[in-house]
Amino acid sequence: MTGPDVQKAGDATERLAGVEAAAGRQSGPAPVELWNPPFRGDLDMRIAADGTWYYMGSPITRARMVRLFSTVLRRDEDGRTYLVTPTERFAITVDDAPFLAVRMSVAGRGRDQAVSFETNVDDEVTVDEAHPLRFERQGDGDGLKPYVLVRGRLEALVTRALAFDLVEVAVAEEVDGAPWLGVWSRGRFHPMAPSAGLEA
Repeated sequence: MTGPDVQKAGDATERLAGVEAAAGRQSGPAPVELWNPPFRGDLDMRIAADGTWYYMGSPITRARMVRLFSTVLRRDEDGRTYLVTPTERFAITVDDAPFLAVRMSVAGRGRDQAVSFETNVDDEVTVDEAHPLRFERQGDGDGLKPYVLVRGRLEALVTRALAFDLVEVAVAEEVDGAPWLGVWSRGRFHPMAPSAGLEA
Protein backbone atom coordinates (compact mmCIF):
# COMPACT_ATOMS: atom_id res chain seq x y z
CA MET A 1 0.00 0.00 0.00
CA THR A 2 1.06 3.57 -0.59
CA GLY A 3 1.56 6.08 2.22
CA PRO A 4 -2.00 7.48 2.17
CA ASP A 5 -3.44 3.95 1.97
CA VAL A 6 -1.40 2.85 4.97
CA GLN A 7 -2.59 5.90 6.91
CA LYS A 8 -6.21 5.21 5.93
CA ALA A 9 -5.95 1.57 7.01
CA GLY A 10 -4.33 2.61 10.26
CA ASP A 11 -7.09 5.14 10.99
CA ALA A 12 -9.80 2.56 10.27
CA THR A 13 -8.13 -0.03 12.50
CA GLU A 14 -7.89 2.53 15.30
CA ARG A 15 -11.59 3.33 14.92
CA LEU A 16 -12.48 -0.36 15.04
CA ALA A 17 -10.37 -0.89 18.15
CA GLY A 18 -12.31 1.88 19.87
CA VAL A 19 -15.63 0.30 18.95
CA GLU A 20 -14.40 -3.12 20.11
CA ALA A 21 -13.29 -1.67 23.45
CA ALA A 22 -16.65 0.01 23.99
CA ALA A 23 -18.54 -3.16 23.09
CA GLY A 24 -16.34 -5.25 25.37
CA ARG A 25 -17.40 -3.19 28.37
CA GLN A 26 -21.05 -4.18 27.87
CA SER A 27 -22.91 -7.19 29.19
CA GLY A 28 -25.38 -7.97 26.42
CA PRO A 29 -26.66 -5.38 23.94
CA ALA A 30 -25.58 -1.84 24.75
CA PRO A 31 -28.19 0.90 25.33
CA VAL A 32 -27.38 2.41 21.92
CA GLU A 33 -30.85 3.97 21.60
CA LEU A 34 -29.94 6.29 24.47
CA TRP A 35 -26.68 7.46 22.94
CA ASN A 36 -26.41 10.40 20.54
CA PRO A 37 -22.71 10.65 19.64
CA PRO A 38 -21.38 12.56 16.63
CA PHE A 39 -21.18 10.82 13.25
CA ARG A 40 -17.57 10.02 12.32
CA GLY A 41 -18.10 8.72 8.79
CA ASP A 42 -18.37 5.39 7.01
CA LEU A 43 -16.46 2.38 8.26
CA ASP A 44 -15.34 -0.23 5.72
CA MET A 45 -17.45 -2.94 7.31
CA ARG A 46 -20.14 -5.00 5.61
CA ILE A 47 -22.59 -7.63 6.79
CA ALA A 48 -23.32 -9.91 3.85
CA ALA A 49 -26.70 -11.49 3.19
CA ASP A 50 -25.41 -14.83 4.46
CA GLY A 51 -24.51 -13.29 7.84
CA THR A 52 -20.76 -13.04 7.24
CA TRP A 53 -19.14 -9.86 8.54
CA TYR A 54 -16.36 -8.27 6.49
CA TYR A 55 -13.85 -5.63 7.48
CA MET A 56 -11.84 -3.93 4.72
CA GLY A 57 -12.88 -6.72 2.35
CA SER A 58 -11.79 -9.61 4.58
CA PRO A 59 -14.18 -11.81 6.58
CA ILE A 60 -14.12 -11.43 10.35
CA THR A 61 -13.52 -15.00 11.45
CA ARG A 62 -13.53 -14.47 15.22
CA ALA A 63 -17.07 -15.23 16.37
CA ARG A 64 -16.49 -13.41 19.64
CA MET A 65 -15.59 -10.20 17.81
CA VAL A 66 -18.69 -10.44 15.61
CA ARG A 67 -20.86 -10.91 18.71
CA LEU A 68 -19.22 -7.90 20.35
CA PHE A 69 -19.86 -5.66 17.36
CA SER A 70 -23.45 -6.89 17.13
CA THR A 71 -24.14 -5.51 20.62
CA VAL A 72 -23.43 -1.92 19.50
CA LEU A 73 -25.44 -1.98 16.26
CA ARG A 74 -28.26 0.48 15.66
CA ARG A 75 -30.48 1.11 12.66
CA ASP A 76 -31.69 4.70 12.51
CA GLU A 77 -34.69 6.34 10.90
CA ASP A 78 -32.54 7.18 7.88
CA GLY A 79 -32.44 3.45 7.07
CA ARG A 80 -28.69 3.15 7.68
CA THR A 81 -27.01 0.87 10.20
CA TYR A 82 -24.37 2.17 12.58
CA LEU A 83 -21.81 0.94 15.07
CA VAL A 84 -22.43 3.19 18.06
CA THR A 85 -20.41 3.97 21.17
CA PRO A 86 -21.06 6.71 23.75
CA THR A 87 -18.55 8.96 21.94
CA GLU A 88 -18.81 8.17 18.20
CA ARG A 89 -20.98 6.63 15.49
CA PHE A 90 -19.87 4.95 12.24
CA ALA A 91 -22.05 3.84 9.32
CA ILE A 92 -21.62 0.31 7.98
CA THR A 93 -23.11 -1.59 5.03
CA VAL A 94 -25.76 -4.28 5.52
CA ASP A 95 -26.71 -6.27 2.42
CA ASP A 96 -29.98 -7.61 3.83
CA ALA A 97 -30.56 -7.98 7.58
CA PRO A 98 -27.82 -7.63 10.22
CA PHE A 99 -28.66 -10.96 11.85
CA LEU A 100 -29.72 -14.45 10.81
CA ALA A 101 -32.26 -16.53 12.72
CA VAL A 102 -30.55 -19.92 12.71
CA ARG A 103 -32.54 -21.95 15.25
CA MET A 104 -36.26 -22.12 15.95
CA SER A 105 -38.38 -23.66 18.68
CA VAL A 106 -42.15 -23.90 19.03
CA ALA A 107 -44.00 -24.36 22.30
CA GLY A 108 -47.72 -24.96 22.58
CA ARG A 109 -50.33 -24.98 19.85
CA GLY A 110 -52.85 -22.71 18.21
CA ARG A 111 -53.28 -19.20 19.55
CA ASP A 112 -51.27 -20.10 22.65
CA GLN A 113 -48.29 -21.13 20.55
CA ALA A 114 -44.93 -19.40 21.13
CA VAL A 115 -42.35 -19.32 18.34
CA SER A 116 -38.80 -18.48 19.40
CA PHE A 117 -35.59 -17.92 17.47
CA GLU A 118 -31.89 -17.85 18.22
CA THR A 119 -29.67 -15.72 15.99
CA ASN A 120 -26.18 -16.25 14.64
CA VAL A 121 -24.92 -13.78 17.27
CA ASP A 122 -26.67 -15.54 20.18
CA ASP A 123 -29.69 -13.27 20.57
CA GLU A 124 -32.82 -15.09 21.70
CA VAL A 125 -36.22 -13.68 20.80
CA THR A 126 -39.79 -14.91 21.06
CA VAL A 127 -42.22 -13.65 18.43
CA ASP A 128 -44.79 -11.36 20.02
CA GLU A 129 -46.22 -7.87 19.66
CA ALA A 130 -42.83 -6.25 20.34
CA HIS A 131 -40.95 -8.75 18.15
CA PRO A 132 -43.18 -9.36 15.13
CA LEU A 133 -42.60 -11.54 12.13
CA ARG A 134 -42.90 -10.00 8.68
CA PHE A 135 -42.73 -11.67 5.30
CA GLU A 136 -41.41 -10.32 2.01
CA ARG A 137 -42.16 -12.01 -1.29
CA GLN A 138 -38.94 -12.46 -3.21
CA GLY A 139 -38.80 -10.71 -6.56
CA ASP A 140 -37.65 -13.84 -8.37
CA GLY A 141 -40.78 -15.73 -7.34
CA ASP A 142 -38.78 -17.98 -5.05
CA GLY A 143 -41.20 -17.86 -2.12
CA LEU A 144 -41.18 -15.72 1.01
CA LYS A 145 -38.42 -14.24 3.13
CA PRO A 146 -39.39 -14.06 6.81
CA TYR A 147 -37.83 -11.53 9.18
CA VAL A 148 -38.17 -11.23 12.95
CA LEU A 149 -37.57 -7.98 14.81
CA VAL A 150 -34.84 -8.55 17.39
CA ARG A 151 -34.44 -5.11 19.00
CA GLY A 152 -34.75 -1.50 18.01
CA ARG A 153 -35.07 -1.57 14.22
CA LEU A 154 -32.68 -4.53 13.87
CA GLU A 155 -34.10 -7.63 12.23
CA ALA A 156 -32.95 -11.19 11.71
CA LEU A 157 -33.56 -12.91 8.39
CA VAL A 158 -35.02 -16.35 9.04
CA THR A 159 -32.95 -18.91 7.14
CA ARG A 160 -34.58 -20.74 4.26
CA ALA A 161 -34.62 -24.04 6.18
CA LEU A 162 -36.46 -22.42 9.08
CA ALA A 163 -38.82 -20.68 6.65
CA PHE A 164 -40.06 -24.13 5.65
CA ASP A 165 -40.50 -24.94 9.34
CA LEU A 166 -42.62 -21.80 9.71
CA VAL A 167 -44.83 -22.95 6.84
CA GLU A 168 -45.31 -26.24 8.69
CA VAL A 169 -46.82 -24.43 11.69
CA ALA A 170 -48.82 -21.93 9.60
CA VAL A 171 -52.61 -21.93 9.76
CA ALA A 172 -55.34 -20.16 7.83
CA GLU A 173 -57.10 -17.19 9.41
CA GLU A 174 -59.34 -14.45 8.08
CA VAL A 175 -57.60 -11.07 7.76
CA ASP A 176 -59.72 -8.12 6.59
CA GLY A 177 -62.27 -10.51 5.18
CA ALA A 178 -59.78 -12.62 3.20
CA PRO A 179 -58.17 -15.98 4.05
CA TRP A 180 -54.48 -15.76 4.91
CA LEU A 181 -51.85 -18.23 6.00
CA GLY A 182 -49.80 -17.12 8.95
CA VAL A 183 -48.24 -18.02 12.27
CA TRP A 184 -49.62 -17.58 15.76
CA SER A 185 -47.22 -16.63 18.54
CA ARG A 186 -48.02 -15.25 21.98
CA GLY A 187 -51.63 -14.56 21.01
CA ARG A 188 -50.84 -12.58 17.87
CA PHE A 189 -51.36 -13.72 14.28
CA HIS A 190 -48.52 -12.88 11.87
CA PRO A 191 -49.81 -13.08 8.29
CA MET A 192 -47.56 -14.70 5.67
CA ALA A 193 -49.53 -14.46 2.46
CA PRO A 194 -53.03 -14.97 1.06
CA SER A 195 -53.73 -18.66 1.51
CA ALA A 196 -54.28 -19.12 -2.22
CA GLY A 197 -50.93 -17.52 -3.13
CA LEU A 198 -48.31 -18.89 -0.77
CA GLU A 199 -45.22 -20.36 -2.43
CA ALA A 200 -42.91 -22.35 -0.17
